[in-house]
Amino acid sequence: MSEASQEGAPSKAHDVAPALSELKTPCALVDAEIVERNTSRMAETASRLGVALRPHLKTHKCIEVGRLQVRGHFGGVTVSTLAEARFFADHGFRDITWAFPLPPGQLDEVFGLADRVDQFQVLLDHEVTRARVEEETARRGRPLSVLLKVDCGYHRAGVDPRDPESLALAQRIVATPGIDFRGVLTHAGHSYDARTPDEIRIVSRQERDEVVAFARRLRQAGIEVPTVSLGSTPTLCVPAEHLEGVTEVRPGNYAFFDLFQVAVGACRREDVAFSVLATVVGHYPEQRKLLINAGALALSKDLGASHVFPDGGFGRVVSVDGGTEYPDWKITSLSQEHGQVIVPKADALSAFPVGSPLRILPNHSCLTAALFDVYHVVRGNEIIDAWRPIRCW
Repeated sequence: MSEASQEGAPSKAHDVAPALSELKTPCALVDAEIVERNTSRMAETASRLGVALRPHLKTHKCIEVGRLQVRGHFGGVTVSTLAEARFFADHGFRDITWAFPLPPGQLDEVFGLADRVDQFQVLLDHEVTRARVEEETARRGRPLSVLLKVDCGYHRAGVDPRDPESLALAQRIVATPGIDFRGVLTHAGHSYDARTPDEIRIVSRQERDEVVAFARRLRQAGIEVPTVSLGSTPTLCVPAEHLEGVTEVRPGNYAFFDLFQVAVGACRREDVAFSVLATVVGHYPEQRKLLINAGALALSKDLGASHVFPDGGFGRVVSVDGGTEYPDWKITSLSQEHGQVIVPKADALSAFPVGSPLRILPNHSCLTAALFDVYHVVRGNEIIDAWRPIRCW
């Protein structure tokens, strides 16, 4: 475990375990029990729906959580960067999908990874990329496994499943000698626009129906489609009634969850496993304000589900043990290293003098976790481990 030689011990009134009190802040905390519960629950969901679970690792980017996510499963995973792919390949993960549109200029790295694992799949949705892959596979004399990205309504990337040109592109991909066509993949990112579980379920059905219908269309044209892949955390936490025609799902944020998922109804507050430990460094009763040493470089500037809670601020303040919430406290402003917390009543500040610790639940755990090079793993208030994620690209 990493060093814990740090200053700023809080007052005994907050009943902080000694190990936590020694941590230098701001720092990242991960609750092991919650991660274990979240990953087990998603595994049960995938099993109940009759699909393979290929979890996305981009939220945490660390080996320990990845192993929990594939425990008891076939072991395939999803990544968002080549750095993640290399890192997980280094640690024994043998079946990896890079769920990001393939940049042609990174084909050297892609082939290097494909040589190291049993299966490395990439995405494309443009003819320009297909042609570049054709050139490169011919030059190298070896194939590349490819999935066709499908737009199920998010409109960020992917082919329009209703456009005749999408079928034509699929036919060209299949006809390309150097491409091993593995199937179709989609992502319902627009599930994050939902406000309620009922709205999420509508998107879940759309995600399923669009990609399954496109796979059927390809098969009717004589194209084999072994993989039909979908997934986002909201649409797997509030799934469609069935996933007939789908072969695998790729949720990711569920390992940690965050306040965004709570706001849209994908999880409960007690399912949030990731938090940031901060210290009160300024005390301003006349402004009803605390200053904490967690700014934009510790919390990110993601406002979370502002379409649900327009004044939600930059996270939620809880007690160090996570058991007490302060729902009326607002983190209203962040600069690089400063966070400003406004409280409803000035007399509440007396319980949190300078040097006191606070714990912040993030709006977006993916972005917030990416700001730390180590996660201090806790069980209750006891630090039990330190996990080190991979960073950069």
